[in-house]
Amino acid sequence: MKFTSFRVRKISEFMLKNKLKHLSLLPVALLMLASCDDDTATLGVDMMPTTDLITTDFQTYKVKTSSYEAGSSVLARTTKSYLGRFTDPETGTTVKSDFMAQFHCDEEFNLPDIIENDECTSIDLRLIINDFVGDSLASFKISAYELDQQLDPNADYYTDINPADYYDTEAKPLAVKWFTLCDKTITDSARWATGHINNIRVNLPNELGTKIIRDYRENPAHFANTAAWLNSGNPCSKGVYFKLESGEGAMAYIDIVQLNIQFRYFDEGYQKDTIGMASFAATDAVVEATRFENSNLDKLLNDKKSTYLKTPAGIFTMGIIPVDLINTKDTINSAKLTLTRYNDQVESDFKLAIPSSVLLVRMDDYLNGFFENYHVNDSKESYLATFNSNNNTYVFSNIARLITRMAKEREEGTATENWNKVLFIPVEATKDSNGNIVKLNHDFSMSSARLVGGEDDELDLEVIYSNFK
Repeated sequence: MKFTSFRVRKISEFMLKNKLKHLSLLPVALLMLASCDDDTATLGVDMMPTTDLITTDFQTYKVKTSSYEAGSSVLARTTKSYLGRFTDPETGTTVKSDFMAQFHCDEEFNLPDIIENDECTSIDLRLIINDFVGDSLASFKISAYELDQQLDPNADYYTDINPADYYDTEAKPLAVKWFTLCDKTITDSARWATGHINNIRVNLPNELGTKIIRDYRENPAHFANTAAWLNSGNPCSKGVYFKLESGEGAMAYIDIVQLNIQFRYFDEGYQKDTIGMASFAATDAVVEATRFENSNLDKLLNDKKSTYLKTPAGIFTMGIIPVDLINTKDTINSAKLTLTRYNDQVESDFKLAIPSSVLLVRMDDYLNGFFENYHVNDSKESYLATFNSNNNTYVFSNIARLITRMAKEREEGTATENWNKVLFIPVEATKDSNGNIVKLNHDFSMSSARLVGGEDDELDLEVIYSNFK
């Protein structure tokens, strides 16, 4: 249903004095009285005597939206890495991704006193797959390169990072691996057995593991902590670049990356030779830097009949709030803005998910480091909405405080070029044990949504005013 602007009838003092006995006849008035907003623009609504409340106005304004290219330089602050190449069957856009990872060294790291010949029996890089999108039987080829430049754990890295700045492009790779996300080297029963962990195993030359073991004997200080390990000069100590060489049809979400070294040693407790393993894992204490490359976005960006949300590092939607048309002299009791998603038009077994959470944030706040500065939605200049599958919508129920603030900046002469522009950005929210949002990051999952909007179909901003005697 579409609403047009209209004036709501007056609420007579007679009805108010008689405790609104006939309130059922005034649904809009009821909505006004029941709504709640803690903006200073509405301060005092609940404390005013009902006889002072004269009229309520309901107005609908048009919000113009357009697709906004996120660009390849999106802050890549994520605990997952991504590997693969996948083309969205709905839009025809393609995402390619590979990544670099460092490894953490526990402060309590140690090796057994007696390792047979101080030699490694096997060493591998293990990529643990948490989830994936696409065809599990699609074939891929990757090369593993040792980094020769250290990634700074205190720096921010973006999705357009150039791995060539961190490894010798002329060097031979440590290893080359062909794989499918569904491990075809094991039986179906083993693949689906309880406890099986889907992973990509990249075997390395044993002499690399032997070098690490012998350095531990000679220089135990190299293993005192992560900082010492990163500067030790050991194989893979600065990290590894997992370069996607070829393949198409799937994108793997890598949850854990490990460097595993196996050896034979004498177990004092069991008084026998046994097999042991030492592991260095990629954790939050070190850097995992994923590079994304999007292609074929132009068709979506130039679509005038709708707008898009596309992750990872793809497309946002931009909106222009018509503040100049809104009467900010009256009290804005509520202002609701709804994004409506179109259903997919292509049937496919590999269709992408729908972004689960969308952040509404002022464009200037985003450009000036909203994510870099660890901001979260404050219900003043940034708001969060979750996807409602029943209505196919994201609803921002009350952005009144944002409108009031925009109008104030306009009046005071402090408004910027983007003063009334907002971005709708897919995000991943982290909550504490009480359900409070403590962190917002860009959504790096494979997701897509086509929204009502664009030049041909503007959004409705529904505003309810309150006037007082």
